[in-house]
Amino acid sequence: MSTTDPTPAPAARVAEHVGRVALGLALVGAGIGHLTTLREEFRAQVPSWVPLEEDLVVVGSGVVEVALGTAYVVLPRHRRLLGGLLAAFFVAIFPGNVAQWVEGVDAFGLDTDAKRLARLPFQPLLVLWALWGGGWLRRRGA
Repeated sequence: MSTTDPTPAPAARVAEHVGRVALGLALVGAGIGHLTTLREEFRAQVPSWVPLEEDLVVVGSGVVEVALGTAYVVLPRHRRLLGGLLAAFFVAIFPGNVAQWVEGVDAFGLDTDAKRLARLPFQPLLVLWALWGGGWLRRRGA
């Protein structure tokens, strides 16, 4: 491999693939939770300032999570596009996480301000994970 070849080494590609599939499956699971047994918990996380009915937001975001997660797993040729869309999705829902902390809303065991605050740094990690799995973070020449 030349020093300017952006194709990652086989081990890096395997790790990227496993990371992509793991994130996709986690999203499918979370999306199914939005639509079924965890619906009430997710409704509690919809910020008070969102001008839509809470259940509509929960169902809509659940459908998006199932669709994006499934596509991320089964459409590896489109991993770059899907990784970018997932990263954008994670950015778009981040204000809801901030609102849960600011408004002091209990959901998913986040029943103190400290727990809600501790959760916030994980959203940027999800953005990075989506970009990494999509091949956006590959170094040239690596």
